[in-house]
Amino acid sequence: QVQLVESGGGLVHPGGSLRLSCAASGRTFRSYFMGWFRQAPGKEREFVAALRWSGGTTYYADSVRGRFTISRGSAKNTVSLQMNSLKPEDTAVYYCASRSTDYGRYYPSSPGQYDSWGQGTQVTVSS
Repeated sequence: QVQLVESGGGLVHPGGSLRLSCAASGRTFRSYFMGWFRQAPGKEREFVAALRWSGGTTYYADSVRGRFTISRGSAKNTVSLQMNSLKPEDTAVYYCASRSTDYGRYYPSSPGQYDSWGQGTQVTVSS
């Protein structure tokens, strides 16, 4: 069983930055993709960014491209999401997700395409 634990959420002013981290553990952990999603109140969970574990290719939603960066963390089996120039519309619960099988030459961008999920961390952007 795979466990994903997010950390790093909080309250930040518009234009500020936050860094989220996700630590994966479990004897069966094997990831082809790590992803970040977010869900605002009353809205569906939406794709933010993904990292192909082998090779490190990254993918972003249009709404965050150029402001957010997904990367491997310094510790084993960790992934980070650096969020800069934050806007009030970035306010949401952010979830880390893992996919244990390949996706060909494409990348998984829907929640149903991921196997394991963290519990989420709240990010609030407000003045």
